[in-house]
Amino acid sequence: MNHNSINWDNIRVFLAVARLQSAFEAANHLKIDQSTISRRLKKLEEEIGSELFTRNSQGHLLNANGHRLLEYAETIENTISSMESKLGGDSQILTGSIRLGATEGFGGTFLAPHLANFCEMHAGLTVDLLALPRFINLSKREADLVVSIDRPETGPYITCKLTDYKLQAYATEQYLDNHPRIQNLEDLGKHKFTGYVDEYSFSPKLQYLKNLAPNAHVPFRSSSLTAQLQAALQGKMLAVLPCFLAKSYPALIPVLPDKTSFNRTFWLIAPSERKSVARVTVLWDYLRHISSINQEYLLGDSLNITLN
Repeated sequence: MNHNSINWDNIRVFLAVARLQSAFEAANHLKIDQSTISRRLKKLEEEIGSELFTRNSQGHLLNANGHRLLEYAETIENTISSMESKLGGDSQILTGSIRLGATEGFGGTFLAPHLANFCEMHAGLTVDLLALPRFINLSKREADLVVSIDRPETGPYITCKLTDYKLQAYATEQYLDNHPRIQNLEDLGKHKFTGYVDEYSFSPKLQYLKNLAPNAHVPFRSSSLTAQLQAALQGKMLAVLPCFLAKSYPALIPVLPDKTSFNRTFWLIAPSERKSVARVTVLWDYLRHISSINQEYLLGDSLNITLN
């Protein structure tokens, strides 16, 4: 391999295809022809002296050599972005991709509309939102930054408190009319709930029912918060839900709100080497801003989300 012959533009194309797993999607993202994508990948593989992808009907999947190159390529990308940020100052035009991990409910309900605004404000940036019912692994470079309910105890991370949010028990009027009256916490043990599958809940903090209603019958469990929400809407069982999610569904009624409500915290986390990248920093600051101005909404004290 001739190290002097490796072209950064080819590495940039490699990064796009590796992240999007598709030459077609990478071409749209980079705004160049798909034939150019294929030509640059072929040239890079010639420069490296090895194939980097397994190409099939599923798209472009990294092979072992591709994964090794990805680690080096992202290091180069981080270095260039940091250099541009420090040398360019406020006049720098932000470009590139940012991958943000978040919990399923917070990502899909709260972050998504704000991120649409963010992309409008920064036309050169692309944001990938991983709103998944599982832990997003920063050490494996699954994301540039993450919103998590767990604060890392150790590791090379920058962490700050993003916001508190409130959860409580909900049921439909149909359920409450057709089941024994709920007057106190002990009564919850006589009712049916939907909840998380314990061995697939990515944090002990999701096991709400162990404290709230330890004797309750849980006939339907899911690793997905959205699935639990939909189950509760059928009027057959209760669910413990974030207020910011439940308030979008008028059919859901708070159950013993003074006794079943409790707060949790979202943490904003980024690998130390990624936090200084300009595009990551601007999204970091934006997430802190929108969470700050929506404290009442996230704590269940307001029905309206503020988009800014």
